Amino acid sequence: MTHLGAPGSRDWRKSMNVLVLNCGSSSVKFRLIATDLDLIAQNADRRLAKGTIERIGGEAIIRLQVEGRNPQRTTSSLRDINAAVDFIARWAASSESGIEEIKSIADIQAVGHRVVHGGERFKQSVLITDEVVRAVEDCIDLAPLHNPANLTGISATRKLFGEGLPQVAVFDTAFHQTLPDHAFLYALPYQLYRRYRLRRYGFHGISHRYVAYRYRVMRNIAREATNIITFHLGNGCSATAISAGNSIDTSMGLTPLEGLVMGTRSGDLDPAIIEFIAAKEGLSTREIETLMNKHSGLLGISGLTSDMRELLAEESEENDRRAKLAIDIFCYRARKYIGAYPAAMNGADAVVFTGGIGENSPEVRARICDGLQWIGIELHEELNRSHTDGREGLISKEGSRPAVYVIPTDEELLIARDTVRCVLKERQHS
Repeated sequence: MTHLGAPGSRDWRKSMNVLVLNCGSSSVKFRLIATDLDLIAQNADRRLAKGTIERIGGEAIIRLQVEGRNPQRTTSSLRDINAAVDFIARWAASSESGIEEIKSIADIQAVGHRVVHGGERFKQSVLITDEVVRAVEDCIDLAPLHNPANLTGISATRKLFGEGLPQVAVFDTAFHQTLPDHAFLYALPYQLYRRYRLRRYGFHGISHRYVAYRYRVMRNIAREATNIITFHLGNGCSATAISAGNSIDTSMGLTPLEGLVMGTRSGDLDPAIIEFIAAKEGLSTREIETLMNKHSGLLGISGLTSDMRELLAEESEENDRRAKLAIDIFCYRARKYIGAYPAAMNGADAVVFTGGIGENSPEVRARICDGLQWIGIELHEELNRSHTDGREGLISKEGSRPAVYVIPTDEELLIARDTVRCVLKERQHS
């Protein structure tokens, strides 16, 4: 096979053009970022381009955007993930994209992959080897919908660029590997953990880790002084207690189903409900799992939509009772975690909101924080209202304790940075 590009005799201490891939079963989200250790230290990484490819397997819908230019939308017949990755690489190196840093495919110098589940094996990002691929395969039982797609992306990139191009796996579960056993174990027979590693793993770790980093940069404090509660609120939602810079508890569990109410996921519920529904509705376990993952949450309660923006509009314009109920339950569940986590971490200095809803919905942030004055939380109405569309900063009143922040997440940037670190570490040791 003739590969499209491989690293040459370049100075590996200088800026790398990193392709970041997040591969699903029929979609690919990508980002191109130029960065190095100096740029990371200065928070001056160069975002080159981004895009998504959806409905792979037929006439795919493609959205592309070069930094500083208007987005483009097109379609193309892409039969599989291999074809999608090939399309991304060729577009990036083409005159059509006009990306100054990438004149040919060989100018893509490393690839970083978001991998959902690393089990207990991976506590940090790693350079991808055959052994790493086998270990990710071993975690398929824990993430049957995600890990196979992530592995397909790794395989596609290897075929396209060749074995010589360094690739790095950045795990969504790795940040939560610092959970103590009393936080990650379920109160089930212990042999089930020993046999199957049945435990809380947590997800959204890349996002929680990134906003914790941004918080300590904003505050100019050490990692060990970072004691915060982070909320990633989007279609998927999770909360994490971060003490001395480490995740010590998180709301998602063995799977992303546990915890907060989400767009289409139920979050916490009594497990006896599963058998009850099976008996009453005549559903199989797989059908109930689909119901809880795809037809519950905001969508299930409202009967309308999983989109928080649409629910807020329905409540405001139509006074829709079930839209209001869905929002109220969503916010109530989140508020309870703000009450619980300070007890787990001996107090918190701040609450941080991120994710599509967390970053862009002042109304939801206000509802979650309402009634928490007894803890010491007091939002600043104007600051809260003005922090949307990528603006980060403090949204609580002076003297509020915990303070409240909005910090937009950037998982792709963190993946690119980890990719550079892993590649440079390997080069230094070789």
